[in-house]
Amino acid sequence: MPAKVAVNTEQIAISDGSSFLVTARDGSIDDRLPQGFFVRDTRLISYYEISLNRTPLKLLASSTLTHRVALYQFTNPELRTVCGTFPEGRLIITLRRDVVGGLHEDIHITNHHMERVELQLMLSLRSDFADIFQVKAKQLLARGQMQTVWDEGKLITKYENGPFHRGLITTMEHSDSPPYYANGRLIFDVAIEPGQTWGGCIDHIALADDDVLQPRHTSADIDVTEAGKVLANFLDISTQLQASNSEVASTYRQALIDMGALRIAFEDNGKSYWMPAAGLPWFVAVFGRDSIIAGLQTMAVNPEFARGTLVRLAQLQATEVDDWRDAQPGKILHEIRRGELAQLHEVPHTPYYGTVEATILWIITLAEAYRWNADATMLQDCEVALDRALNWIDRYGDFDGDGFVEYLTRSKDGLRNQGWKDSGDSMVYPDGSQVEPPIALCEVQGYVYEAWKRAAEIYKIWGKLERAEELRQKAEDLYRWFNDRFWMEEEGFYCLGLDKDKQQIRSITSNPGHLLWAGIVPPERAERVAERLFQPDLWCGWGVRTLSSKNPAYNPISYQLGSVWPHDNSFIAAGLKRYGFDEAADRIAEATFAAASYFEGGRMPELFAGIDRQSESFPVPYPDANIPQAWAAGSIFFLIRTMLGLEADAPNRRLQLRPILPDWLPDLTLRNLEVGKAKVDLRFWREGGQTRWALSQQVGALEVGKLL
Repeated sequence: MPAKVAVNTEQIAISDGSSFLVTARDGSIDDRLPQGFFVRDTRLISYYEISLNRTPLKLLASSTLTHRVALYQFTNPELRTVCGTFPEGRLIITLRRDVVGGLHEDIHITNHHMERVELQLMLSLRSDFADIFQVKAKQLLARGQMQTVWDEGKLITKYENGPFHRGLITTMEHSDSPPYYANGRLIFDVAIEPGQTWGGCIDHIALADDDVLQPRHTSADIDVTEAGKVLANFLDISTQLQASNSEVASTYRQALIDMGALRIAFEDNGKSYWMPAAGLPWFVAVFGRDSIIAGLQTMAVNPEFARGTLVRLAQLQATEVDDWRDAQPGKILHEIRRGELAQLHEVPHTPYYGTVEATILWIITLAEAYRWNADATMLQDCEVALDRALNWIDRYGDFDGDGFVEYLTRSKDGLRNQGWKDSGDSMVYPDGSQVEPPIALCEVQGYVYEAWKRAAEIYKIWGKLERAEELRQKAEDLYRWFNDRFWMEEEGFYCLGLDKDKQQIRSITSNPGHLLWAGIVPPERAERVAERLFQPDLWCGWGVRTLSSKNPAYNPISYQLGSVWPHDNSFIAAGLKRYGFDEAADRIAEATFAAASYFEGGRMPELFAGIDRQSESFPVPYPDANIPQAWAAGSIFFLIRTMLGLEADAPNRRLQLRPILPDWLPDLTLRNLEVGKAKVDLRFWREGGQTRWALSQQVGALEVGKLL
C-alpha cells in the first residue's frame, strides 16, 4: 500500500451544486485568502473563527466525509474561566458542516473533566460579498452597500450594488443555550456538567438573486439531497468496473463520484439534461472546452454527459461579434459566470468566448456522441449549431486566411493564451522567452482536421453528399499543409505552433501528442513522435510533461511549464493506441493509475508536478490544483477505454474492441456498458501473455467483435 499524498493540504473544500465552502484545515475562514462560503460566484461568508473564551481551539483532525460534508475535531487549550483555570485537553469539540444550497453547522462540546465548566463559545462571522474573481486575484474592493441587523435571533446581512443582490441569514435551528450578538460575534453562554454534551445547530441561509437557499442537516449518505439523488442515479446507470487490482477499481469508483458531483442540471423543452462543471473550488460553472473534453472522455461511461454538454453549449453559441467577450458568430463559449462583476458587465464572462478549440472540439464530440448513442434527434437539433461552428472555423478561426486556425484576444480583459494551456506564461520559445499572439497551435490544426472529417460523416448521414465531400477535401488539404509547415525533421517532432510571423515555435512540449489522437500524423512519422514523447526531458515517469525540462522556462511545479496534466496524458495515450503503439499507451496508463494510488482517496487532481519518478518517491501535488476536476476524473475513464480499444458504431449496432491488458491489470470487467439502446457486460483477462475477452451479458441488439 503506497503512502498517501494530500492535495491542497491546508484547506478543506466541499460543495453541492453551485454552492461551495473552502476553509483552512481548522475550519476557519480568512478573508485575505481564497477561502469562504460561495454561492453563485459570490462569497457570502468571508471570515469565520470559533473560539472558547476568546481562545482559539486546538485542532485534532479534519476531513471531508463526502463531496458536501466536512468534519472538524478539536480539543481545548488551557482556559481561564470565572471558576479558575480549566486544564487543556478535557473538552472534545466537534464541528460538522453540510453544504446543501445554504450551509448547515452542528457544534457539539463534550466535557471529559471531573468538574462542571462554564465558558463562552464565540463565533466570529463576517461577509464581504466579494466576487469570485476578486477573491482568486486577492484584489478586494469595497463596492456596493451592506447592512447587518440582529433581529429576534437572526443575523441578517444584505448586500446590493444596483441590480445585484446577495444576502446571508444566520439563525439557530437548535441550541442548548440561546445566542446573542455583540461586537461581530455570535456568543453562547455554555455550562456543561461532567460527562455531558452541549449542542447547537446553525443555519446559514443564502439569498441569491430572488432565491432563498435553505440549508439542512443531512446524513453523509449520497442520496439524501436532490443533488445527491441525481449523483446516486448517475452511479447506478453508468458503466461499472470490477478488477482484481483494487487500486484501479477504487480509482475508477472515485472518478465516477467526482464526475457525478460536478454535474450541472438544466432544462430544455421540458427535458432534463446535465453537463459537468470544470472543477472545485474555482470552476463550478459552465465551461466550454473543459465540459466538452469531459464529455469525450466519458462516452464509454455515460454518454449523457456529452449530450447535455452539446445541447447546452449550442444554446449559448455566439451569434454576433463582440470583441470585449471575444465572441464571433458560431463560437462556443469558454466560461460563464453569475457573480457581481459579470452581472454588472465589469468582466466579459456573460458568457466569455476566449477559447480557440472549444468550437472545434464541440464538432468532434457531436459526431462521437452519435457513434455512441445513435440519436438522430440530437444530430438534427444541433444542425444549425454545427453549420455555425464550421463557418466560424473558416471565417473567424482562420482570421488571416493562411489555412491555419490561430487565436488572438480582442478584449482588454481577455485571455492572452486561448489553447488548453491558457495561462499567461504558457507559450514560450526554445530560449524560454514569451511568444506573442496570434499563435496557431499545432494541436488546434489537428482538431480542425478531425472535426472536418467527423462533420463530413454527419452530412453524409443527412444525405448532403456535396457538403460532405467539401469537408473531406478540406481535411485532406489541411493534412498536407500542416505536415509541411509544422514538422521539425531534425527533432523528429512537431513544433508547438506558428508565431505571429508564421515562424515555427520550436519548443518541445506535450502538445504534439494530441496530433496522434486527431490522426493528422502520417504513419511514417508516428513512431518518431511516439519515441520523442518518452525521451527523459518530456517523460518524467508519472506522465508526459507539458514542457521539456531542457527549456530554460521549465519548472516542474509550474502550472503549465513542466507539470503533468492527467487529461493531457489521456489524449496522448489514446493517440498512441490509434497508431498501434499499445505498450506505449499502457505505459501512460500505468503512470497515471500509479500516481492516483498515492493521492488521498485515489482522487486525481487537475495536475501535479513533473518531478522525476524515482524508486523512493511519490507524485508531488501542485499547490492550487482543483480537486475534484472534471477532465482529470475523465482521464481515468478515457485510459480504460483506450486500453480496451473500445470503438462504438451505435447506428449500425456494433461495438468493436482491441484490448491489450498490461501485467499490472490482469483482469477487468465492465458492467452496464451502453451503446445505443443496448447494454452489455464484458469481461477481459490476461492468459498466456494474451488478452482474452468474453461477453457475459447483453440486453438489446449489438454485435461485439474485435477491431482488426
